[in-house]
Amino acid sequence: MWESRPAPTPALTGTELLRWYWTLAELSALAREMGLSAGGGKAAVTARLAAALDGLPAPAAPAAPAARRAGRQLTAPVTGATVIPPGQRCSQVLRAYFVREIGPGFHFDAFMRDYVAQHAGHTLAEAVDHWHATRARAAEPQEVGAQFEFNRFLRAWHDRHPDGARAEALEAWRAHRARPRD
Repeated sequence: MWESRPAPTPALTGTELLRWYWTLAELSALAREMGLSAGGGKAAVTARLAAALDGLPAPAAPAAPAARRAGRQLTAPVTGATVIPPGQRCSQVLRAYFVREIGPGFHFDAFMRDYVAQHAGHTLAEAVDHWHATRARAAEPQEVGAQFEFNRFLRAWHDRHPDGARAEALEAWRAHRARPRD
């Protein structure tokens, strides 16, 4: 058998905190209990807590991403000649346009989110071309980011158990997260 997961309390050491899986909600609650900022992603909160639990200074915050300009957002009607403005979000106006042009299978995947975010000055027709040009790559399995540990676990579990049921996968996840990482 393995050891039991401790409660997330200020009595933990930073090393012990890092040995276990915690939800962001658990980490945020512990940070607030300790008077620390609970802001940021899971990795940032975990690093801040581990340092504080070990009596070390908080790690330097990563450089803030370039501020998204709060410029105007596109409003309907839009056409293929409409130019993507700086700071445009993946809005319902864009979704409606892309569904009209591409079909009901359109969705904002990583390729399209990145295109909209990084191609101010390009037209929506060029964005449609980008959608079609990226479909082969989009159909390939994409790496799941480390911050999505549950999704990574499920993908690996289903690769090992292709006929496994969801209930079995969730049971395996609960067992996995109850064990130390080392």
